[in-house]
Amino acid sequence: MRVRYCDEFDGGFGWIVDEFMERCSHALVADAKVWVIDPVAGDGVEERIRAAGEPAAVLQLLNRHNRDSAELAERLGVPHHVIPREAIPPFEFLTIVMNPGWKEVALWWPEQRVLACADALGTARYYRAGKDRLALNPLLRLFPPRRALTAMTPARVLCGHGEGLHEDAEAAVREALRTARRRIPAQFASAVRAWRATRPA
Repeated sequence: MRVRYCDEFDGGFGWIVDEFMERCSHALVADAKVWVIDPVAGDGVEERIRAAGEPAAVLQLLNRHNRDSAELAERLGVPHHVIPREAIPPFEFLTIVMNPGWKEVALWWPEQRVLACADALGTARYYRAGKDRLALNPLLRLFPPRRALTAMTPARVLCGHGEGLHEDAEAAVREALRTARRRIPAQFASAVRAWRATRPA
């Protein structure tokens, strides 16, 4: 699958599929080891991961984000952690949603002030209302997980859908929570436009 690399910073990188869902995956690098988050297999991805350091694990932050996690973990010869709850240094994990149909944790990297979310926060076009830089998953807008998402002060937010946010990230998270409900109509209109734009001709 063809992917586009994004979210390049001194602690890792991401890759995204240019499609309606804008699926985005990440590799975080600490102490010459590489942790892979919710990966979609793509052209050159495995080689890029190995070049960044020693593979350490594949982290799946959402029960529905199977993607290519298990397959890539097997190829890399590393553990596949599904919805980890206990800390895996240098990372901590925060519960976002935990019910039978939706189990999601967010990754928090305190040293780098990086917050990585699978579905809870995104920048994909169908997530965002017109003014949004970052937005809650449409299904979380009515009842935002405020406590979990205000527990950190991120400098960066990496998303499972859409490219990450690397400037004024903490303010963007708080704005997304504050405006989640009132921007529902605008988000719905944006989602319709995004769907139309990505439909095959």
